Amino acid sequence: MRQTELLYLNAELDRSQQRAVERRVVAGELYRVRSGIATTQPLAEWPPLFKREKARILAALFPKTVVAYRSAFDGIGAQTVYLAGGSYARVMELPGLKVVLSSGPGPVDGDTQIQGRELYFPSTARMLLDATAPGPREDDPQYSRKISAEELEGRLISICDSRGEHAFGQLRERVRTVAAQMNSPKARREELDHLMGAILGTRPGPKMATSQGTGRAQGYDAPRMDLFHKLAGVLKVAGLPHIADVARASPAKTNFAFLESYFSNFIEGTEFEIGEARAIALEGKISELRTQDSHDIKGVFDQARDPAWRARGITDIRAFEETLRERHALMMAARSEVLPGEFKTLRNVAGNTTFVEPRLVVGTLREAGLLMHDVDAGLARALLAMFIVSEVHPFNDGNGRLARLVMNSELSAAGEARIIVPSLYREQYLDCLRELTRSARTEPYIDAMTNIQRWTAAFSFEDLDATIDLMKRCNAFEKSLVKHQLLWPRQSDEPQEATTDGSTAPRG
Repeated sequence: MRQTELLYLNAELDRSQQRAVERRVVAGELYRVRSGIATTQPLAEWPPLFKREKARILAALFPKTVVAYRSAFDGIGAQTVYLAGGSYARVMELPGLKVVLSSGPGPVDGDTQIQGRELYFPSTARMLLDATAPGPREDDPQYSRKISAEELEGRLISICDSRGEHAFGQLRERVRTVAAQMNSPKARREELDHLMGAILGTRPGPKMATSQGTGRAQGYDAPRMDLFHKLAGVLKVAGLPHIADVARASPAKTNFAFLESYFSNFIEGTEFEIGEARAIALEGKISELRTQDSHDIKGVFDQARDPAWRARGITDIRAFEETLRERHALMMAARSEVLPGEFKTLRNVAGNTTFVEPRLVVGTLREAGLLMHDVDAGLARALLAMFIVSEVHPFNDGNGRLARLVMNSELSAAGEARIIVPSLYREQYLDCLRELTRSARTEPYIDAMTNIQRWTAAFSFEDLDATIDLMKRCNAFEKSLVKHQLLWPRQSDEPQEATTDGSTAPRG
């Protein structure tokens, strides 16, 4: 026994050590907190000491018990800690700590020791079962351990989203096993099972407590729909510009389609030297070394030029889902491994963003499609459509290119200028999408896209060589924002001034 120990617990000491501690208490060297607990610290230091040594104290005073109810759901950081596994229920007041012990089963399979001590933290399955329990002494809020329906539903959805639906289904089976081990009441077992089934969409569920849960049960991503509704609401009143199509007829239409495909593929990491890409798109010269990448260039180019697809907006909201399938099947026809035209079966992730779960893709697209005609045709509808496809990410690959094709088709359907996102604008473009996804900030997205539409429309696409040369002088093909800024083509001899996004534009 170390003489410099701050806290002495009889449960951790043998008989001789316990007698030594008792002698020191009698001699005034130690303070007795209660039977079985002594410390060198004065009274004022007891609460912070007990907070630091909480796991030790709980394991010593309540061995073979399990953290339960509110403490399992939120963690044991609160002043009141709920435990289960005692032979009888009781409440113990300690310095800065209240322990509420319930009778019932002690540790079962899956519960894990805390700091290697005889104190256990429940498995996720047991924690969820405990969360359905009613709170004792509900007339006295300080003892309440009840988890609200909203909290439980939110936690279940969070687990499903973070682990995936397959793992969530396995957890559901584990809940059933643990419920049998603990002999949990049938009503609680069934309540949790029905709720998990509703979130998985495998059975009709109870009335859900949250909008997110309602969406899951009905087959769509409710938080995404909230985001789409917000964007649609802003777009309705944004007063966006109407810029006429500058490449309506050939050869400008063909030249524009090539540059649109070149830059759209660049955003996704498919990079070609401009001359090689030109031969692929305009002459059909597929690179023998990069066959699939060549078809990616052709896939976007063909839809951007083909009259049947170039101006094919969404005129029937019920066709939104099928139009996306058709477009994707054509665009990715040479990549059989990504299942062209078939919605994803595995979740896809980009950085810290997890897109809509596979099971919710169709429902979310159908709900989102209803918003399409709530906004004006042209740029407003185009920006909404592009973000919906980007955010749902319905396919295994090609989602970004598809989203920009859908956007530009809405613009062409309204006779408005299509948008090219040049290489140097890639980071601004991706950043504004992230801002909208993660922070629901619509302004950066709308500002960035209206700005780049004006930039695109400032070029003449009649002569491809001249357009490429001018775009090079405007730094469109550059990658480093540190070394370059996106310039606008000089339509007059007027001096240039900087815009808010670091590009330059003519005055007036």
